[in-house]
Amino acid sequence: MTTSKPKVSVSNIHELGLLIACILVLLIFSFTAPNFFTERNLLSILRSASYVGLVAFPMTFVLISREIDISVGPSVAYSGVLFACLIKWYGFSYPLAAVVVLFWGLFIGYIVGIVRTKLFVPTFITTLALWSALRGLALWQTDGVPVMVGSKPFRYFFGGDILGLPTVSWIMLIVFVIFWFLSTYTVLGTNIYAVGGNPKAARSVGINVDRIKIYTLIATSFFSAVVGILFVARVSSGNSTVGEGMEFDVIAAVVVGGTALGGAVGRMTGTLLGVIFIAMIGNGLVHWGIDPDLNKVVRGIIIFLAVVINSNLTLKSNTGPKGDD
Repeated sequence: MTTSKPKVSVSNIHELGLLIACILVLLIFSFTAPNFFTERNLLSILRSASYVGLVAFPMTFVLISREIDISVGPSVAYSGVLFACLIKWYGFSYPLAAVVVLFWGLFIGYIVGIVRTKLFVPTFITTLALWSALRGLALWQTDGVPVMVGSKPFRYFFGGDILGLPTVSWIMLIVFVIFWFLSTYTVLGTNIYAVGGNPKAARSVGINVDRIKIYTLIATSFFSAVVGILFVARVSSGNSTVGEGMEFDVIAAVVVGGTALGGAVGRMTGTLLGVIFIAMIGNGLVHWGIDPDLNKVVRGIIIFLAVVINSNLTLKSNTGPKGDD
């Protein structure tokens, strides 16, 4: 079976173009937006990008395997609410509450995977239902009021900085290295690309397609739970409104980074650049004084253009000379 991984040359072109776009955006906002190019704001961009990146890396695997998860925003919110409630209402220790929430994330991802592979319900439908259910559950459980937690060591470490960078950014970089290694040098990574490229052919060579899809969905749900806990550390509360629209930022970052919605194409380095690009755009538009609703319009246009560009690059790669094979 021919490997389904995208050609390196196409990926490199896309990532080089995205890197240039990031530099141009940085320069434009630095010269036109007040207080954009300051240490405080750049760290704010990095922090914001880190929360998105932690979910975007596993989401890259999900899209490569031809699936999608649009429930990550409410999943982040409910994970944070559950974490805070376990501590404040039921007397759980912070480590024990974190373990319970992380297992909750694993469980939800497993259920989505089972529904997809055994009941053949598209992940878009299942995660759309979860999107509504988890947000509603978080609002009902808290009556829309933040559940405060007050551990200063927890807040200062996981919500603060280490060596001048946000703790969440260090965590994001570690997770990036792990997913980059998995996608580049492991059998699991190769199998994920194979499943996204041609599931029937993957099955014919002994790859457990259902298991691969379940793994990718579990990873996304698990890291949504991680981000939920980290948000509690940042704002000192479990809040049912946290993560609103985060699913769109995550998917936008992954798609802008070069991952194809049709599966089989995508790299973690592209996703990292996409995360930074989306974070800079959002922050810069705020500094320009653009209405938040128009900010969403801009992100929608960016997603559309990214899909068009990525589709054209992929098409040219597939129809071009075959001498590289």
